[in-house]
Amino acid sequence: MKIVLPGGTGQVGTILDRALSAAGHEVVVLTRRPRRPQDVAWDGATLGPWAEAVDGADAVVNLAGRSVSCRYTPENLRAMMDSRVDSTRVVGEAIATARRPPKVWLQMSTATVYAHHFDAANDEATGVLGGTEGGVPDYWAYSVEIAKNWERTQAEAPTPDTRKVALRAAMVMSPDRGGVFDVLLRLARLGLGGPVAGGGQYVSWIHDEDFVRAVEFLIAREDVAGAVNLAAPGPLPQREFMRVLRRTWGVPVGLPATRWMAEAGAFVLRSDTELLLKSRRVVPGRLRDAGFAFAWPGWEGAAGDLVRRARAARAGSGRLRARVGGG
Repeated sequence: MKIVLPGGTGQVGTILDRALSAAGHEVVVLTRRPRRPQDVAWDGATLGPWAEAVDGADAVVNLAGRSVSCRYTPENLRAMMDSRVDSTRVVGEAIATARRPPKVWLQMSTATVYAHHFDAANDEATGVLGGTEGGVPDYWAYSVEIAKNWERTQAEAPTPDTRKVALRAAMVMSPDRGGVFDVLLRLARLGLGGPVAGGGQYVSWIHDEDFVRAVEFLIAREDVAGAVNLAAPGPLPQREFMRVLRRTWGVPVGLPATRWMAEAGAFVLRSDTELLLKSRRVVPGRLRDAGFAFAWPGWEGAAGDLVRRARAARAGSGRLRARVGGG
């Protein structure tokens, strides 16, 4: 198949590009900074020659949007909104004007669309969307509005010949440097991976292998459209999530952090506490109903695989540095 990945140079895009290319698919990445023959330049906001890559493609998986790993200032929040809405709108325009539109358009969304709470899990049918819950920072509601507008822009795009799926993705865990798992593992290795603000908030996640398999599954399943949760069926409280990760790496303790300590740490890392403190208890209702089987349904097994791969990557980097140094 020919698969187009707008915004395919980020962490998730790199995972998909690598796996889909290895599986023998023709992958075209739309990026502001093309470096490889399969990269095509675009600006994420206006139609241009890049739209020719969409014409005749089998599938489009739009991943474009400003990274959420930043301080949630008004300027950055607006950039998150604009980059997601503009790129989704222009992808829809490219599909609408294509002579041979793709059969399916998978649009990245986020599990952040669900409300912050600690009780019932959120599936697509009964999950509670966020934005009105009390006791949380006001700007968390803006994050929910970003997700809603992201999905609304795709839903309203006039593409009658293209099936549309919104991927409400949880945190994608891979051992790649710079990703969320890499950050969490670094905290655990430093002894800082303890409960944050009590640790009762739920962490929803998906192993990178299952993320790729779910994307391939949704491309193939012509009967599935609309919002789909991409999350492992085993979300768990943050304190347990980090306990498993520490045990898997071999770290005996993890220092706890209060809310203000988390805020100070996020400030130093130029990130935001929503990523640590919001409770995301998301489960994959539609994927399970459609017969998707997770290779990594539980965090303990997934963490073991990710740690093994992270250790192997570090060992490989060490051997390469040794060869270069001894050159």
